This record gives sequence, C-alpha cells and structure tokens, in this order.
Amino acid sequence: MRLSDAAVRSFARHETFHPRFGWFRKAYAVAAQDPGVFKRPDAPVVLGVGKNMVRAIRFWGFAAKIIAKDPRSPNRRAPTFVPTRRGRALFGEGGWDPYMEDPGTLWLLHWLLLAPPSQLPVFWLAFNEFGAVEFAESDLTESVLAQLEAAADWPVPNESSVRKDVSALLRTYAPVEESRRVAVDDLLDCPMRELNLLGRSPATGLHRFALGSKPTLPSEIAVHAVLDWADRVGIGARTVALSRLAHEPGSPGRAFKLNEHELLAILQPAAERTKGLRLVSPAGAWQLAWSDEPALLANSVLDAYYGSVAATLCSGCHGDAVDDNPLAVGARPVSEAAA
Repeated sequence: MRLSDAAVRSFARHETFHPRFGWFRKAYAVAAQDPGVFKRPDAPVVLGVGKNMVRAIRFWGFAAKIIAKDPRSPNRRAPTFVPTRRGRALFGEGGWDPYMEDPGTLWLLHWLLLAPPSQLPVFWLAFNEFGAVEFAESDLTESVLAQLEAAADWPVPNESSVRKDVSALLRTYAPVEESRRVAVDDLLDCPMRELNLLGRSPATGLHRFALGSKPTLPSEIAVHAVLDWADRVGIGARTVALSRLAHEPGSPGRAFKLNEHELLAILQPAAERTKGLRLVSPAGAWQLAWSDEPALLANSVLDAYYGSVAATLCSGCHGDAVDDNPLAVGARPVSEAAA
C-alpha cells in the first residue's frame, strides 16, 4: 500500500498536543451532545480545556475515527463533527468499553489511528516504512522527510510540521524521561504509552521499537484488525497469507510490530473461537480464511470480545461505514440512527 492510498495529507493538526487520558471519550461525548461544540465560542469552558486543546481533542477523536465530519454540515470549511458508528459502539450508552477500562481498546484505537484513511501520515510512515529498530528522533525525522519528498503525488510539507508530528509520535508512544528540560505537559500520561510499542535501549539510550509478542494485545483485537484491513484495502479474496500480514506496509503486522510466527500465535485463539474463521496452511504457508464479509465478521469479533449488547449499534455496517461514516444525531433514538 502506498502512502497516498493509506493516508490523507495532514500535518501538525494536533496543536503539538499528544492524546491524553479521556480525550477520545471526550471527543465522542461532546460531539454526541452537540455536533457544533468544537466551533462554539465557549468550547473551552464546555470541554474544560484551553482553546488549542479543543482543536487537539477534535483532531485526535477524528484521527481515531471516533468522530467524523458531518456530511450534512452547511459549512464545508468549518464542518460540525458527529460520532461514527465505531465511536458510538465503543463509548455510547451500553457500548463496548465506555470508560476505556479494557487494554484491548487502546490497541483498537492504535489500529484505527493508522488504518486508512489515516490522518497521521508521519505516524503511518514511522510504523510501516521506517526500517530502523533503534533510532534517534533526528533519524526518524530525516527518514520521514525523505519519504515524503519521494511521494510524487504529494506536495512536500513544511519541515517544521513534520518535526512536530515526529515529536507528537514519540510523546504518544514512548516513555518520557523526567528531566529539568522536559515540559510539564510532556509528562502528562498518554494512554497509548501503555502499549509499550516504543521504549529506550538500555545500552544506547536511543528510541527502540518493541518487536515481538505483545502480551496485552487480545487475540480478538488482532483478528479484528486483520479483517478490518482486508475490508479497507479490498483484497478481493477470503484468505490472506500471514506473510503478507506481517510484511506489507499498512498491515496489522506492521502496526503491531509482529512477524509471521507471532501473528500465528496471536490470531489462533480467536480464530478457533469464531465461527467462519480458520487458520489453514496449504503448502506449508499459513493463511487466515473467512467465510463471510470481513466487515461483518470484524464487528462480530469485537462484540464477542467485549461481550456487550452493542452489536445492534453496528449491525449492517460495511466497510468504512463502520469507522468513518457518522451517525445521524439529534432527537432520533440511537437504535434508529444506527439502522
């Protein structure tokens, strides 16, 4: 998958803030109450944050596909934002995980941040096209800039914007080392750090991607990501080789930093528990096979994992409608809006 197919040209839209605890839920909650809340003069009072943080909360909710631009918004340049089906299924009344208590939700949000159409091309490049395991911040910045310059179908962004995105990525995933030079805002916890996808090398002090098995990644979340990826990219088949899942840019293996053997281990439990899924190995090459539309199975897997009644909120969703297309909001009941 090419960058231009996986992401939109969007840089430094986070106002230099990494996502904080509660921001994803807050983006959903305020948009569900008032689609125009982010444009209101009193939005900082409503959200209880500064003006720049209002825009950052909107961005992170949008980037995680929890909220989306309302297609009925009269002003396309300053649209209103409404919950997506995925956002309502996660955080709505009776939703899968309304208080983000399950570690699987963080892995799901991580996947959604990278899944096409990603609003974070720098993040996408870092996880999918950056080959180094250990690196300095400058190494990642230079690599991303070179790849963006090589993207013929995109104008080259401002270097300072790319640097801000690289900084935001490291503050989102990497542990922060306390020092006199670290700002207080940078020490505030980001939920994505709990994934331990980025650490520090004890030998060199450089940033280091955590390769290998992920103990906190639930099997069902990994299977969901595979099915969601298959639906988004339209692979045109009902099987996918684990080698492709491990190595193809944009795939769950790249997002979760797992090789073929590790993917097999993480996918197997959920595949055995889910009707319509199975792991097969014709000619010795492992594949994941499914018997229904991948979008439908992806939702079923999530509902089985969370064990809630939220399946009705996502029933009948296909493709991007699951994640990106907003629900109607207002006086209509949730069940009607989700139909």
